[in-house]
Amino acid sequence: QVQLVESGGGLVQAGGSLRLSCAASRRTFGNYVMGWFRQAPGKEREFVAALRWPGASTYYADSVKGRFSIARDNAKNTAYLQLNSLKPEDTAVYYCAAKYGFYSPPNLSLSASYDYWGQGAQVTVSS
Repeated sequence: QVQLVESGGGLVQAGGSLRLSCAASRRTFGNYVMGWFRQAPGKEREFVAALRWPGASTYYADSVKGRFSIARDNAKNTAYLQLNSLKPEDTAVYYCAAKYGFYSPPNLSLSASYDYWGQGAQVTVSS
């Protein structure tokens, strides 16, 4: 069983920045993928960003490309999502997700590609 613990959410003004953290309860080794999703009230969960390891390939939703960035600190078993130039429409609960093992799913934008999920972190952007 793997536990993902998120932190770093909060209230920020439009145009501001925030960094979310996702700490895993297991060591990082071999193949894995890490993803970030978000869900606004009354809306479906949507893909935000993902990282495939090894290779450190990154993927971003068009809505956040150029503003958000995903990173990983393997030594700390922690993934990060840097949110810059925040807009009110970025307001949502943000979830980190992970899948470990030799199999790397081909489509990282699908929730079904991940086995473990964080508890969610609320990000509120005021106008």
